[in-house]
This record gives sequence, structure tokens and C-alpha cells, in this order.
Amino acid sequence: MSNFQFATNPNLIVGIETSDDAGVYKISEEIALVQTVDFFTPVVDDPYVFGQIAAANSLSDVYAMGGMPLTALNIVCFPKDDLPIEVLSLILEGGNERVTKADAVVAGGHSVEDKELKFGLSVTGKVHPQKIKTNNFAKIGHKLLLTKKLGTGILATTIKRGETTDKIVDEIVASMIELSEPAAKAMEKLSDFVSACTDITGFGFLGHAFEMAKGSSVELEINSLAVPIFENLYDFASQNKFLTMGNVTNRAYVGANVEFCKGFDEVYKRILFDPQTSGGLLIAVESQKVDDFRKLFFEFGGSLIEEIGFIKGFAEDGKIFVR
Repeated sequence: MSNFQFATNPNLIVGIETSDDAGVYKISEEIALVQTVDFFTPVVDDPYVFGQIAAANSLSDVYAMGGMPLTALNIVCFPKDDLPIEVLSLILEGGNERVTKADAVVAGGHSVEDKELKFGLSVTGKVHPQKIKTNNFAKIGHKLLLTKKLGTGILATTIKRGETTDKIVDEIVASMIELSEPAAKAMEKLSDFVSACTDITGFGFLGHAFEMAKGSSVELEINSLAVPIFENLYDFASQNKFLTMGNVTNRAYVGANVEFCKGFDEVYKRILFDPQTSGGLLIAVESQKVDDFRKLFFEFGGSLIEEIGFIKGFAEDGKIFVR
């Protein structure tokens, strides 16, 4: 087995050690750069909307660190013999729309020919070095807030199978293209009262929550009834044909570190492990400041934020209890 390790640097404030959402590099006492990259295959048929979703998903990593995006580079894998170039143009237009919405700019990119279409962005943002939010400093007693509904993985599968409604498609698209900027701005204003943050993506709600618990050596208690989910999600989640492989691997990743209360519904387990695309932020906020955080979140244009649990106590290897 290789003993390879990445080189270290005193200015690299956040690296790969805690599986955080982005890397952070300090360049002065006032500014640190936030860097991230992500790309994936289409989750919807509309190329413009796919571009929007992929861009929002990549931008979310910067917001999760408490930062604001500055520049973005497109990453494209395109099957030029199978799809017209107009499809690529629409994807890039959709991505550019979200980057512009985030007050950032597309500075270029790179493309390769591939049999499978993929798109995403490498995003660079900025944050004050003293206001960085990571996933490994959650404090006991802090409340957990979630800023988007769960279920995009399962519902995207229903779209691919052509077994959903236009209403459901519109609802999950609106969620996936929504930027997490309001939450990031609220975190910046109340930085001293926010102990940890992560965004909910491929590892699902419980996978990313576990990374917060493990990194912080704490136990999270989750009130499953307070977790927001999409309309009709339960019905789809109860059908095995919509269960994604990511759902299975997310369970294996978390393992015995999640405990469910006696008699917990199996279908809700599927929802909590469902891999998300461009999901919301999971934020640990001091209990007395939750109302202030909510107020700021909505003032900055946020649409949904729910209190779904709290940091219960110390747990060396990280633990989650779901009731």
C-alpha cells in the first residue's frame, strides 16, 4: 500500500483531512480563497436547466464554507458525435446564468470528447479567514438547521423513468437551481454563533450529517418529522425501482454510527440516505440565535429553513440518533 501524502502548507487552512466541502487557502489577514470542483451526468432532460443545476451545485460548496463565489471554470465532457453542439451551448448558458446570479463570472473552462455527457464547474470564492465555516467544529447544544427539502435523488430517478408529474419536476428543479447565498450571508452576519456547516449532496442527509458528527466528535439528534421532504416523495421512496445505488452505498458508509429509534419507518430511512443533487445546507447555530438566523435568511431571499435537530453531546467517533 502506498504511503503517499499530499504536501502541506501553513496557508492551507482547510484541506482534505475532514472531507469538507471545499479547500481554503489564506492569502492575507483579511482574505482566504475557497476552491471547489464538481461535475456529473444530467439529472433532467432540459440542457439549459441541467447547466443551471450543475452550476448551483458547484457554487454551493463555496457557500457552505461561509464564502462568496468570485470566478468559475466550466468542465465539459461532450459526445460530439451523438449530440448537436446546440445542446452544449444551452448547458453553458444555463451554467452562466446561475454564476451571474451569484455575482461571479465564468472565466473559461476545459472540454474533452467523451461518450457520456458531463458538466460542472470549478469555483473560486473568498471568505474572511476568521469567518470560515467547516464541518468539524459543531458545538454541543447548537441547533441544526436545514435549508432545502430532501428527495432529489429518488425523484430524479422517477423523471428518468418517465413516471412523475410536471408539478414534481418543476418543484425539484426550482430547489436544485436555488442558490445557497442567503444562508451564507446569514452565516457571515452571525459568524460567532455558527459553529459548523456542510451542504447535502451525494452522501445524502445522513452521510453528510455523519461527517459533521465524526469531524466534531459529537452526537447529533435528528427529529425526522421536522426534516422537510418533497410532496409525494414517500410514495416513490416506498417502491424499490426508484431506490438508487447511492442510497445503498450511503448506508454502508455511515454503518453503525447511525441509530434509529425503535420501529423507525424503513421508507423514511431511504429518504434520509437518498443522495442529493444541489441539496441544502446543514448549519449548526447557537440555540438563542436561531430566530435571528431565520430572520436574516429570509431577508437575504431564502425560501425554506427548518430546525431539524441539535448537537446532543460528545461522541468520539461521531454518532447520529434519529427519532
